[in-house]
Amino acid sequence: MILHIEIEQEVDGRWLAEVTDLPGVMAYGVSRPDAVARVQALALRSLAERLEHGEAIPEFLQVAFEAA
Repeated sequence: MILHIEIEQEVDGRWLAEVTDLPGVMAYGVSRPDAVARVQALALRSLAERLEHGEAIPEFLQVAFEAA
């Protein structure tokens, strides 16, 4: 599965990245690459928590990211 990342720059200059396939997974960064790195790390933590709590997510066992 490919997790899509939506990225936009805020008025104040910060970048916001969101993994649209995982509700609530979004992160700010000082640059576009920083925001992408932060949201990827958060997405992986979110998936790890789901696995630890026994939530079946076999479609996420092969993960790739695609920034739009």
